Order: sequence, then C-alpha cells, then structure tokens
Amino acid sequence: MKIAVLGAGSWGTALSNVISDNNHRVFLWARRKELAEEINQIKENREYLPGVKINPSIFVTHDMEYAVKDSDIIILATPSQALRFIVKDAKKYILKKDAIIVSASKGIENDSLLRMSEVIKEEVPHISQIAVISGPSHAEEVVRRFPTAVVVASKDKKVLKILQDVFINNYFRVYRNSDIIGVELGGALKNVIAICSGVSEGLGYGDNTRAALITRGIIEIMRLGKKLGAKSSTFSGLSGVGDVIVTCNSMHSRNRRAGIDIGKGKEVEDVIKSTNMVIEGIYTTKAAKRLSDLYEVEMPITQEAYKVLFEGKDPKKAVEDLMSRSGKIEIY
Repeated sequence: MKIAVLGAGSWGTALSNVISDNNHRVFLWARRKELAEEINQIKENREYLPGVKINPSIFVTHDMEYAVKDSDIIILATPSQALRFIVKDAKKYILKKDAIIVSASKGIENDSLLRMSEVIKEEVPHISQIAVISGPSHAEEVVRRFPTAVVVASKDKKVLKILQDVFINNYFRVYRNSDIIGVELGGALKNVIAICSGVSEGLGYGDNTRAALITRGIIEIMRLGKKLGAKSSTFSGLSGVGDVIVTCNSMHSRNRRAGIDIGKGKEVEDVIKSTNMVIEGIYTTKAAKRLSDLYEVEMPITQEAYKVLFEGKDPKKAVEDLMSRSGKIEIY
C-alpha cells in the first residue's frame, strides 16, 4: 500500500517507522521544507526524536500532493488544533473513494468542540472510511521498537481489520474497537489529567495524590464519555486507563512535564513557549471544561485545571478546594 503520514513530529515519525517496518510505501509529509530535507538526508528526526535512525525507505516530503495523491491510507498526526487546516489542504488530493483516513491526533477542536474524526468528516464528506488510533504509546519508545499496545477504532469492521494488519508487528500490537467516540475521548482527555498529575508533583505531593488524581480523573472521563455516547467499557482499555497511566507517570509526557513546571510556579505562557512541541492538554482542558458545562457533567478536577491554566488560580489552592468538597459516594 501507499500510505501518507501527515505531520513529521515525533508521533508521525514513529508511526511511519512502524508502517515502513511492515513493508508499506510510506510518504511522511513535513510542514517545513527544511525539516523534510534534513530527515531525508540523515534518516533521523533530530528535532523531535534525536538519536534514533528511522527506516531508510521512508520518503519525507514537503509536497502535499506528492504525499497524498493515490494513497490508500492517509494518517493525520498533526496537533489537534491544526488538523482541520491540514485536511483542507490535503482533501483536493484525496481522489480514491475507498481511501481510509486515520486520525492519530489526540485532542478536541476548541472552537467547534468536535472530535478529530468529526472534523475529518466535515472537511472530507466524500470519504466514509474514517478511523482513529490511540493508546499508551510514547513516540520515543515506539521508534526504538519497545513493545507497545494500541487500539484502532472505526464503525467499519473491514476498515478495522485492514488497519490492524497495516500496523501490527512483533513490537507494535494493535487491538480493534468499534467505539470511536470513547477511544477519541479517552486519548484526548487523559492529557488533562496528566497535566494535573504533573502539577501535584511540582507542588511536592507524592504517590497518594497522583493515585487519587488518576482514579478520579478516569471517573470524570467516563462520565463525560457516557454522556457523549461512548461505552463505559472503552475507558477500562488502552485508550482509557492505559493512556492515563502512561501520561501521568512518564517523563516522556510533555503534558506531565508542563504540569510539573506549573506546579513549581512557572507561568503557563512561559511553559508553552519552552518547547517546540504542542502541549495538547492545555487546549483540551478548555474544550473539556466547555463540554462539562454544556452537558452538565460533574468534572471537578477538570474545572480546577481550567482555573489554574486560564484564570491564574494558585495550584495549591486548587488542590485544597478539591479536597475540601463535601463527601461523595465513590461509584454511582
């Protein structure tokens, strides 16, 4: 198959490596021409994944038409807030009616509150085969071929089987799930909890606090997911519990690292400027708070995260307010 991967950041590069290892023709599109040329020349993405050589058969290009035209599968590995603009650029080259479009982006569009698959459907209505890939999968480990398990989700069983076969190998295990809503929400909302986990660490709190945040954070994700039509069982899987565990505990997680800096007193804007990567959880917190208000879903951790990130609330006071709420029943 010819497969286009749009987005030459860490995740797009790692996924390209997986697919190329499986003997598919991979065209990795980079927004910046100089980045594409450098990766092609040295077969390493020094900007996002330094020190790891990628499969030499991957062709990196700045030419969107060259990457997308005649592709059987188009994978979008861009920041969530940029995905719509990338799809707008790519759609005129998506000519195959049976092409499959896969979102590998973990976020919610702030303006529309749409999931990434919904954004794709709006922009490319003539393509019916849309899927997502998610799960606990740091690019830094995938590109080094560490054993990893993820989930692909689609409403189309045929698409699920095709994608499972495209991605799966002896270090990258892929499971199928028909609950596209749950898989997308789990992948997006876990970044909010990861920021909170980092904040607690930055404040000097320990394992008890992180465990409480992880557990109650998953409950919040399940509440909102159920309200939006997801299956509760999905959040017990790789794109729920699995993704929350890895992003709340690993220093590979830029969301956790951002939270640590915020907990230590660094301004949010300075944290954003300190990295060349997008901290998805900051944007997702805004969307999650709006969804919580819109659908009247109780999400106290998310609400406090929003106040810290966008209203300047002191993180320690946010934790105190969470702990001082009236007593609740654990599981309804």
